[in-house]
Amino acid sequence: MKIGVAVRAAALCCAWSALGAAVAAPVVYTLEPEHSFVQFEVLHFGTSTARGRFGPIAGQVTLDRDAHSGSARIAIDTAGVSTGLRVFDARIRRADLLASTDFPQAVFDAENFRFDGDRLVEVGGTLTLRGTSRPLVLRALRFGCEMQAARKVCGGDFEGELQRSDFGIDYLIPLVADRVRLQVQVQGRAP
Repeated sequence: MKIGVAVRAAALCCAWSALGAAVAAPVVYTLEPEHSFVQFEVLHFGTSTARGRFGPIAGQVTLDRDAHSGSARIAIDTAGVSTGLRVFDARIRRADLLASTDFPQAVFDAENFRFDGDRLVEVGGTLTLRGTSRPLVLRALRFGCEMQAARKVCGGDFEGELQRSDFGIDYLIPLVADRVRLQVQVQGRAP
């Protein structure tokens, strides 16, 4: 009788351990196109701010909230730039700016997810644009997860900045600023 109880207790312990490992496992989220975009701002001729966006963006984010770690690979279609003016969009796609024909995608690969307690505060990685890779850090303005229709959904708003000259985009500097402010909104759904 005592052996049977011990065996059942061991089996129960193993089952709980397996369940705990399953819960703590990293979760892969696929970005939802209707909720995932990159906006940009750049000072234009010292008088106004030119704004536009790329998207929808595609990619996956792996998040392990228990281990406070994650990774992401996000692809941005450079020909998908939209400022609201088609002629300006076409100008931005040209070889001296985004060079969209030769470099149709920009890619952000992130491996450094920084948490403050349970709160995601920063995502660091490498942005590859026009064939040049440089570090990029995105600060989390907000981030959260919830259940929607029995599926886990996570998303948030992030901001960062880059110097376009770091990627060989020096056309009209300083008339058009070197500094570009980025605002990234993403939402991903687990399978």
